[in-house]
Amino acid sequence: MSDEHIDEVSGISTTGHEWDGIRELNNPLPRWWVICFYITIVWALGYTIFYPAWPMLTSATKGVLGYSSRNEVKNELAAADAAKDKYVAAVQSKSVSEILADDTLREFAVAAGGAAFKVNCTQCHGSGAAGSKGFPNLNDDDWLWGGKPDQIQQTITHGIRFVLDSDTRVSEMPAFAEVLTAEQIAQVSTFVASLSGGVENSALIAPGAKVFAESCAACHGDTAKGNREVGAPDLTDAIWLYGSGESAIAAQVRAPRQGVMPAWGARLGETKVKELAVYVHSLGGGE
Repeated sequence: MSDEHIDEVSGISTTGHEWDGIRELNNPLPRWWVICFYITIVWALGYTIFYPAWPMLTSATKGVLGYSSRNEVKNELAAADAAKDKYVAAVQSKSVSEILADDTLREFAVAAGGAAFKVNCTQCHGSGAAGSKGFPNLNDDDWLWGGKPDQIQQTITHGIRFVLDSDTRVSEMPAFAEVLTAEQIAQVSTFVASLSGGVENSALIAPGAKVFAESCAACHGDTAKGNREVGAPDLTDAIWLYGSGESAIAAQVRAPRQGVMPAWGARLGETKVKELAVYVHSLGGGE
C-alpha cells in the first residue's frame, strides 16, 4: 500500500491501494447508477414482503398479497373455457352439416378437431393425416365408407371392425387361398393390377377377368369400382392400402389383412367426434 497520488495518465487521484505496482483509481460510480442500485435493493425487499419469495422446508413464504401463479393460470384457463362454451354448446346442438355451413362455427370445430386429431389419431394416420401402409390417407378422395360429413362422423363414432361396438362398420374379405387355386390367384391379381396400370404378363388378364367376375364382383362390382355399402374398395384407381403391384395384390387375395379402427364415440363424446369429423372433412378429401 502506498500514499495517495495523482495518476500521471488519467489525472485521477488514486485510493492509495497498490498491487504489484498497479494503483487503484479513485473513480466512483455515477450517482444515477448508485441510486438505481439502491432502488433495486428496496424493490427486492418489497417483493419478498408482498409476493412468495423465501423458500421454507416444505413450502415458501406466502407474501402479504397472497399471490399464486398457479391460481392465475387456473383463472386464465377458466376464462378461456367460459369463452368457448358458447361454441361448444353450438357444436353439440347442431349436425355436422350445419356446423360446416356456419363459417364461425366451422372454424372453431376445425381448430378443436385438429387438436383432438393430434392427440388421438396421428399414431395411425400420421401428423399430416397422410396415413401409411395399412392406414388410410385422409387427404385424398378415396373413401371405403364414404367421405360425406355424416359418413365420416359415423366411422369415427363406431369405428371399423371394432367388436366392442355393435354399430361398428364391418367388412371382411375372404381368404381366397382357401377358395381359389394358385393359378387363379395369379390371374385375378394380374387382372386387378391391369385396371390401374401396366402388368408383366398380359396373357393372364382375360382369365383373371373371368375369375374376378365369378369371385370378386359381388363385393367390388362388375366394373371393380367398389361398393361403399360393404366397404369394398375401388380397384380401378392408383390408391392402395396395402401396396400396389401384382405380388402385393396376390398377397392380399390369398390372406387379406383386416384393419381395425377403434370406436371413438364412447371415449371422446359426441361433441368431440363432430369436431373431428369437421376437421377430417376439411383436409380436402371430404365429399
